Amino acid sequence: MGARILVIDDDPVVRGMLVEMLQREGYDVDSAEDGRAGMKCFHERPSALVITDVLMPEQEGLETLMQLRQTGLPVKVMAISGGGRVGPDAYLNSARTLGADAILAKPFGREELLQHVTTLLNA
Repeated sequence: MGARILVIDDDPVVRGMLVEMLQREGYDVDSAEDGRAGMKCFHERPSALVITDVLMPEQEGLETLMQLRQTGLPVKVMAISGGGRVGPDAYLNSARTLGADAILAKPFGREELLQHVTTLLNA
């Protein structure tokens, strides 16, 4: 089994697609529907990589990113966003400023995602 990855996204279709795609590549994948549930999952089963959407109800991705950094664990974080009404750039730039190791605008392709995952896990 490959590295453990946690996928946090409030859209069940996107979350399911990411989980399936990563599992097919041999990764051990957990998932959560928002940042609060994601942090609970992370504390129970720390991951090498967290892929988090930025805009979510309950607890959004920027707050989740800050909490992950506060754990002191060597976790890599990829922020993803479709950006809502204003587009993804502002949110993703904020995520980068707060310590995201990679950012990716939705929609993205399988190869683009897997390239980021491979790069982050091998860094």
